[in-house]
Amino acid sequence: SAVTEATCNKPNGVGIVKLMGRHAGYIACHATLASRQVDMCLINEDPFLENNGPEAVGNYIEEAVSRKGHAVIVVAEGAGSTYLKKLRQKQAEEEHHENKKDASGNEALASPCEFLIDYLKKHFKSKGKPVTIKYHDPSYMIRSVPANASDNVLCVVLAQNAVHGAMAGYTGFTSGIVNNRSVMIPMPVIMATSPSFLNPKGRTWSRVLAATQQPVSKGLHGFMQSS
Repeated sequence: SAVTEATCNKPNGVGIVKLMGRHAGYIACHATLASRQVDMCLINEDPFLENNGPEAVGNYIEEAVSRKGHAVIVVAEGAGSTYLKKLRQKQAEEEHHENKKDASGNEALASPCEFLIDYLKKHFKSKGKPVTIKYHDPSYMIRSVPANASDNVLCVVLAQNAVHGAMAGYTGFTSGIVNNRSVMIPMPVIMATSPSFLNPKGRTWSRVLAATQQPVSKGLHGFMQSS
C-alpha cells in the first residue's frame, strides 16, 4: 500500500512504513527484501542517521524521487535511536524537561518516522519542490496474517519435539530448528545469546543495501569495499 500511495501521490510521493523492531531490524530487513520496491531501509543496528546525518537521507530520497517519481522508506521503530536520543536530551535540557518513560518504565524511544516526515518536508521545501508523504504503521497487524502450510508444519514439528523432550524427563529447554533439524536447546544457551541483533556487517544487511542501493553508513564503508 505504501508503494501504491507513493506512486499515486504525484508529484514527489514518499511512503514511510514503520515496522516492529525496537532493538533489532530483522522484520524491516526481510520486508524490504521481500518487497523489492523499497528505496531505503533504516534499522537500529546500523547508525546511519548518526554516521551520515539526516541530510544523507534527504539527498538520497530526493534523488530517488527525481529518478522514479516516488520513493518508499522502511523504518524499524528503533532506527536512529542514538541520534534521536541526543536530540531529545538536548531539547530536554533546553526546555528543562525530563525524558519520557513508557508504560513499562523504560525510556520511551523518539519516533524516527515523525522525525523523518518533518525533516523531509523541510528538505524538499528548501529545494523548492513539493512533496506528499504518506505514513503507514501496521503495528501488530503483521502478526495477524493466517498461517500457511509451511507455518503449520513448523508448529507441529516444534510442538511434537517439545512433548518428546518433556516425556523423556528433560526440563529447562526450548524446542527449535538448527540446520533443518528439530533440536532441544538448553535455556541457558538461549539466554546467553539473547537478545539477538542483526549483524550490520553480515550478508542479510549487505543484501538489503544491494536491493535498495541506498548510501552505505560511513562506519561500514571499509567492510562493503572489502566484500
